[in-house]
Amino acid sequence: MNLTDLTIHQLQAQLRRRDVSAVEATRAYLERIAATDPQVNAFISVTDKVALAAAEEADRQLAAGEAGPLTGIPLALKDIFVTEGVRTTCASRILENFIPPYDGTAVRRLKKGGAVLLGKLNMDEFAMGSSNENSAFGAVKNPWDRQRVPGGSSGGSAAAIAARLAAGTLGTDTGGSIRQPASHCGVVGLKPTYGRVSRYGVIAYASSLDQVGPLARDVEDCAVLLQAVAGHDPLDSTSVDTPVPDYDGALRQGVKGLRIGLPQEYFIDGLDPEVRDALEAAVAVYRELGAEIVEVSLPHTAYAVACYYLIATAEASSNLARYDGVRYGLRIDRGEGLIDMYRQSRAAGFGAEVKRRIMLGTYALSSGYYDAYYLKAQKVRTLIRQDFLDAFAQVDVLLTPVAPTPAFRLGEKTTDPLQMYLSDIFTIPVNLAGTCALSVPGGFSAAGLPIGLQLIGRPFGEETILQAAHAYEQATEWHRRKAPIE
Repeated sequence: MNLTDLTIHQLQAQLRRRDVSAVEATRAYLERIAATDPQVNAFISVTDKVALAAAEEADRQLAAGEAGPLTGIPLALKDIFVTEGVRTTCASRILENFIPPYDGTAVRRLKKGGAVLLGKLNMDEFAMGSSNENSAFGAVKNPWDRQRVPGGSSGGSAAAIAARLAAGTLGTDTGGSIRQPASHCGVVGLKPTYGRVSRYGVIAYASSLDQVGPLARDVEDCAVLLQAVAGHDPLDSTSVDTPVPDYDGALRQGVKGLRIGLPQEYFIDGLDPEVRDALEAAVAVYRELGAEIVEVSLPHTAYAVACYYLIATAEASSNLARYDGVRYGLRIDRGEGLIDMYRQSRAAGFGAEVKRRIMLGTYALSSGYYDAYYLKAQKVRTLIRQDFLDAFAQVDVLLTPVAPTPAFRLGEKTTDPLQMYLSDIFTIPVNLAGTCALSVPGGFSAAGLPIGLQLIGRPFGEETILQAAHAYEQATEWHRRKAPIE
């Protein structure tokens, strides 16, 4: 039995029967990381000593019958989560040596649940990117084809699952950064409703869009991880105080009578034929399972990308102003005055894409342009959200593509930022609307690359999209395939 091939719920059963120890499971993952990660570059930091100490404590709890929901389960975190005593870089040179003094809420909840944390995962710098090529620590490679991107910005989180380097991971999603890499790497990734999971201790990119979510091998594992981190947090003013359902309990209810909407605006000319075929095949599966398929319209979808890249960059400009070389992070000071110290530190610390988005956002917020750009984008955002609410008056979930194409080649879009931004055309509207969505494996291209399907739910309707995804998953075999990497 290869322990790194087990899902979270399979490993949970083994641990609780004492068929395997947490230390054995943790060592198996650490050995696989050492042997395999050089091909993938999913990890920025591996915390082997911390992980083994946590595994030993997990075994004591298991022996005493005091196990939590994640006791002994080896997980990893996108390097955007603040972790006490463990380097947190956000894949940026400006935070290369930053060691936080506290854990963020999601991290604390995982630890409270008994999880073993293996390390911190690679990402696009400050979560700004769709390919994980913007990291100061090098690009992540897709485990299905190391010449292709894993998606971004949570590329390390998705690649680690696909390469079986962790049983589960956490990522963040600002415009598709969980769902798009999940699609490209053939795993399950869920972006919860804005406010469902605390953002306290998550390094900010765009505060009105960022949301924490899980990535895992199957839908049941995704539900387990979401259950562990969801819920109100008084330390996050955007956290919503609403009950957290039993996500695992919702999985097996089936989809008979469920109304699934197909938004006509998502079937665009640029949609890859293989992605379209996978979606049409999924529609057929859902019909066989008893779901009702309904055509719906989201009329303001065409404005989503422009709207997003005004709001997100404006908020990034504000959030990243704190990295000035004064309080923490990189400081380059040649004694030429305060302004030069700011300029030198930020020039050396930020990568090209981060600088591009800071400049775009600063321009959008500048005097004389605020009303024309940022304020108008916020008004359009309201229209996009209303589109979703109107659609959910007719249907229970929406079914769409995750990305226009399967994973593209490394370097293919780095010289054309607009083409890169359009990679998130189907995921961005969900963040603007503040609702929930997930990516579930839905097929493979002729080249053997994974294709994900996106299920979008109404606000705080995570249990419904998990239910719909689980029914599809159980009727297909796509999630059982393993990336050819050893």
